[in-house]
Amino acid sequence: MFYGEHEHTIDRKGRLIIPSRFREVMKEHYVERFVITRGLDRCLFLFPEDEWRAQENRFRALSFTKQEARRFNRFYFSGAAELTCDRQGRVLIPQYLKEFAGIKRDVMLVGVSNRLEIWDKEEWKKFYEQFKQNYEEIAERLLPEG
Repeated sequence: MFYGEHEHTIDRKGRLIIPSRFREVMKEHYVERFVITRGLDRCLFLFPEDEWRAQENRFRALSFTKQEARRFNRFYFSGAAELTCDRQGRVLIPQYLKEFAGIKRDVMLVGVSNRLEIWDKEEWKKFYEQFKQNYEEIAERLLPEG
């Protein structure tokens, strides 16, 4: 559903414009609301509402008697906030999430199929430079032959 990389900035009021290409996809799939939360690798995850519900069901199925599951769910869900785009396609990112991801002004929006990831631009550059060296090796380990 979401693919590609887009460079943007956070305005003085803490709002981020969702790129028009992503807004078109949202419109095609009747997405009106999102849920944003702490992601992995120091980015933010932005899920369409229906995809968030699928993730929520998956994580809710983890046993709360296991300490790691409790800790993960606590951190993941306590960071969640519902968002809607305004008429200009902007969303307001909560300050605590910007702090978590180290986001100040310049960001990268990265389409990762069922979600968008929001990265501080410099953090994305670091991740990209580090990961591109291992991309093929990881693909060989993760993807079946054929």
